[in-house]
Amino acid sequence: MAIALLQDPLCNGEAARHVAEAVRRGQAFDLAGAATSYAAAVQAGCAAARSPLIYLRGLLAARAANEQFGSAASVAPVKQAITELEKDAAAYPAVRAMQTVLRAALPAAQHERAEMGLFIEEMLRMESIQLEAQQPPLPVLSAHEAAGQFWLQLHLYEEARRAFERAAQRIGPTPHVMLGAARAAAGLKQLPAACEQYRRLVTWWKDRPGSPPEISEARTFIKQPSCAAPSPPPVRR
Repeated sequence: MAIALLQDPLCNGEAARHVAEAVRRGQAFDLAGAATSYAAAVQAGCAAARSPLIYLRGLLAARAANEQFGSAASVAPVKQAITELEKDAAAYPAVRAMQTVLRAALPAAQHERAEMGLFIEEMLRMESIQLEAQQPPLPVLSAHEAAGQFWLQLHLYEEARRAFERAAQRIGPTPHVMLGAARAAAGLKQLPAACEQYRRLVTWWKDRPGSPPEISEARTFIKQPSCAAPSPPPVRR
């Protein structure tokens, strides 16, 4: 779908700038901002930005639903997003993968481990097919990254650790992968690994403007004494 965004002749100029901004905001953990940028791309004539917009809105609704323990009312916007994606699902395998991620988000919000696990396997299978065909992962938040986040929601840190390890192999060390791997390691009390991942995230952020909560979390964590670099051995003379 990301390739379609770039190749669509209506996604050039102003629309292309909005798409690039969506990617940038997504890397900075600002899914709401990324959705706003995709909406602006749609307004600028880029119809291909519609599915990523709906996908992100669904993910945001799923996060809100998790805060409400997956109540029927809270998951309704997620179900609506799945329905709205149906229009493009027949033509784009990536959109079908987006739907499956959102379907996994429903039991994740309700802490239904078994059902969530089945959807996770399916969404990873679908995205893996895309990757093997030299297609990009899902926009802003890949299925592999989302899998780790869903396991974290259930406080299943070992499953989350494995999911982010797999994501690093398939997608690369993205900001979402580094943050998720750090949180999983912290949950497992594997402090050296957590320190390393948080430190890598802070290094990646460098001097970018602002400090989203995720970066503040990382900076605070690596200030712990347990994250201090070991003193070098004394030099023998």
